[in-house]
Amino acid sequence: MEVTPLGIEGAFVVTPRQHRDDRGLFLESFRGDVLAEHLGHRPDVVQTNVSVSSRGTVRGIHLADVPPGQAKYVTVLSGALLDVVVDLRTGSPTFGRWESVRLDTEDRRAVYLSEGLGHGFCALEDDTTAVYLCTAAYDPAAEHRVNPLDPDLGIDWPLGPTPLLSREDASAPRLAEAVDSGRLPTWDACRAHAADLARRAR
Repeated sequence: MEVTPLGIEGAFVVTPRQHRDDRGLFLESFRGDVLAEHLGHRPDVVQTNVSVSSRGTVRGIHLADVPPGQAKYVTVLSGALLDVVVDLRTGSPTFGRWESVRLDTEDRRAVYLSEGLGHGFCALEDDTTAVYLCTAAYDPAAEHRVNPLDPDLGIDWPLGPTPLLSREDASAPRLAEAVDSGRLPTWDACRAHAADLARRAR
């Protein structure tokens, strides 16, 4: 398993080693101990989410309050998607930057994003099934959204002029509005939280 950092601190792409033979294939999809070498702590997975999306569906951009935040480990079981990580930590040197990774059933890669980072994806095929391992249970009071089509973010979604969005995502605030609301996590709070997780792991 290879763990490669993305250009946003706290975000990684994970490429598993696949073992193929006449029966099919086997791989280790998640290794908390391997991730711990890069994070300084082992992710405590407490909830698993599954979503099935039709082609052209965009989900996101979602994030949670920090602390406690909600780190995510995202991969696909069927289909393909473009996974997008957005730095929404105010004060971060890469604030507002986004990175994308194709997740599919050929490379079977995964994306890990730390607490405070925004997450979204676009389904590239019908019946794309995504699995998220989450380090905190869903709390609607702590959940926030940023509009995935905000031109100030400028995410290069691979879709036509009419993406499929939930009502909540379509009406989510733009990045500037989310900043003005004061509800985005700060860079300092996220770094302090990460340092606390590492301390507790020692």
